[in-house]
Amino acid sequence: MNFAFSEEQEELRRLARRWLEDKSPSSVVRRLMEGEEGYDPALWKENAAMGWQAMAIPEQYGGAGFGFLEQVVLLEEMGRALYPTPYLSTAVMAAKVLLEAGSDDQKQIYLPALAAGDLIATVAFTEPNGSWEESGVESTAVESQKGYVLNGTKSFVLEGHTADMLIIAARVQRGVSLFIVDGASPGLFRRRLETMDMTRKLAEVRLDEVEVGPEALVGAVGQGWGAIERMLAQAVVALAAEQVGGAQKCLDMSVDYAKVRHQFGRPIGSFQAIKHKCADMLVQVESARSAAYYAAWAADEDNEELAQVAPLAKSYCSEAFFFCAAENIQIHGGIGFTWEHDAHLYFKRAKSSELLFGDPAYHRAVLAGRLGF
Repeated sequence: MNFAFSEEQEELRRLARRWLEDKSPSSVVRRLMEGEEGYDPALWKENAAMGWQAMAIPEQYGGAGFGFLEQVVLLEEMGRALYPTPYLSTAVMAAKVLLEAGSDDQKQIYLPALAAGDLIATVAFTEPNGSWEESGVESTAVESQKGYVLNGTKSFVLEGHTADMLIIAARVQRGVSLFIVDGASPGLFRRRLETMDMTRKLAEVRLDEVEVGPEALVGAVGQGWGAIERMLAQAVVALAAEQVGGAQKCLDMSVDYAKVRHQFGRPIGSFQAIKHKCADMLVQVESARSAAYYAAWAADEDNEELAQVAPLAKSYCSEAFFFCAAENIQIHGGIGFTWEHDAHLYFKRAKSSELLFGDPAYHRAVLAGRLGF
């Protein structure tokens, strides 16, 4: 069994890295993270012209027809560059839910718009209680003469403040259902949350008597959580790939700095303590990469192992990225703590990614449960 990337996938990696280094250097990341939107619409459209958003969408819906592995290549490079983009919420999460549970009409309407970069979307399923489980869904959807009326509050919604379309999880009498809600709907109130990681925007979304028609229902009534679970399995692997890219960048920054920073008349990289730190980071990066790639293969093949390897990859890659980001600051010393240095941006992204979709302890508990422990 060969888990190596193909030459075409490696070429995609080279092109993506070159584009990100040219179009989204640290100066651009810092400018975008200070803005309300959190991304550059012009760059988003440029990505669409390059086929990034269309990558894993079938050709019959206007996509490129590639698989999840190609997305993982892109996500790893985005993580390496801390690229501020609604890609994860739109091209991974929303697209996956629509492909899993959407009607053919919904796919024909929304997937081509996602592929073309004309629509930014997200999935809102977590609430102020902080649960990532079905039991945590407290928002409600009540049938009406015109369709459904939605009420409740969603928290930690990726790109929730700017999304043109939201897929909302709400409780009905017989379980949890999913609904497509226009971002401009009356009664929908959105507020960007102030978080530690300014490179990735989260929002609170409040639903106050939001009315949607019957065509807004995604999948069968009361059967929506299955699509959320399958989407989450893919989303945590996508995030793990991002974390590998970020961890690798922290290692690269540390090694480069250890070569040029002199102390006591010699590069600090020549000291055993620094060598050990860099070696430990390398072990973490390579182990995390193996976990993320294996999980990506399982997701691409829709293998039954995904249920087990997805939480494994998320927990391991979260801790590896955070370890490397912390060691990167230690190796840089005092300058690594300053606002002007990029090390703190990676540290904050590492922490926010560690918590997004559940922390390592949560995913280890999920894995243990699925293994029957």
